[in-house]
Amino acid sequence: MGELQVEKHVKYILAVEKRKDNFESVVMEHLRLNGAYWGLTTLDILGKLDAVDQDEVISWVMQCQHEDGGFGGNIGHDPHMLYTLSAIQVLALFDKLHVLDVDKVSSYIAGLQNEDGSFPGDMWGEVDTRFSYIAICSLALLRQLNKIDVGKAVKYIVSCKNVDGGFGCTPGAESHAGQIFCCVGALAITGSLHHVDKDLLGWWLCERQVKSGGLNGRPEKLPDVCYSWWVLSSLIMIDRVHWIDKEKLAKFILDCQDTEKGGISDRPDDAVDVFHTYFGVAGLSLLEYSGLKPIDPAYALPVSVVNKVILPCRP
Repeated sequence: MGELQVEKHVKYILAVEKRKDNFESVVMEHLRLNGAYWGLTTLDILGKLDAVDQDEVISWVMQCQHEDGGFGGNIGHDPHMLYTLSAIQVLALFDKLHVLDVDKVSSYIAGLQNEDGSFPGDMWGEVDTRFSYIAICSLALLRQLNKIDVGKAVKYIVSCKNVDGGFGCTPGAESHAGQIFCCVGALAITGSLHHVDKDLLGWWLCERQVKSGGLNGRPEKLPDVCYSWWVLSSLIMIDRVHWIDKEKLAKFILDCQDTEKGGISDRPDDAVDVFHTYFGVAGLSLLEYSGLKPIDPAYALPVSVVNKVILPCRP
């Protein structure tokens, strides 16, 4: 098995953050805040977060906020739950959540909850269990879960459960590993995992491992490094991670590295990007790869960060 090219991945991430005019930067311009979360969290897992200027990052993040409390994917872009969570997570990485007007941000998120407990991502109303997870994760990090009807939110998520044990984006939608992470993560944060059939779901998830060791998101699909997070984190939350071959998965992730320039791709020999670099490193962290900080499978942040934010302050 190859080794994780830590220094090269750090250089790659720092270069991506600085470039503004290449193709990758242009196509990601509308979700730059997500990209910042992926890159900065990767650096933190690698123990290299001090390689960035945190004051510069925080100043830029706060410029992405709107009057209603929500954040856009970049300065001047419309607010959306996706970017609001990324902003909260980035500030949490630097232990700077106090710069937020917590009441304003949490009111923006809570104000989006529908009568049936579901959440749209923004004012335009598209409902998806991704947004249920985002709302619950964001408010938990801000210690403001009491601002929403948690019971209704859980009931809606459970209504998206399928006969195979998985979850879809809306009731009746097919099971998908990404949606399963969102639903299981939201249920874990709210203490509601008793709604999950752990054996049935665990079996569906462990069947996502293919011969190469990689994981796919649905039956008959190609493996993709990003599912090293979506599937693995879900298996950990339901205590069924021992049902897959961890060593083969670690080898698959390491085989997706660009060993010359850094970065990780979706599959071996494909082009690297910051999205798959994060999910590859995060997956290795879940696999307890040597030298990496442990990451929390529900909050998608280093355990040290979550403990600092979530645990009550001790005298």
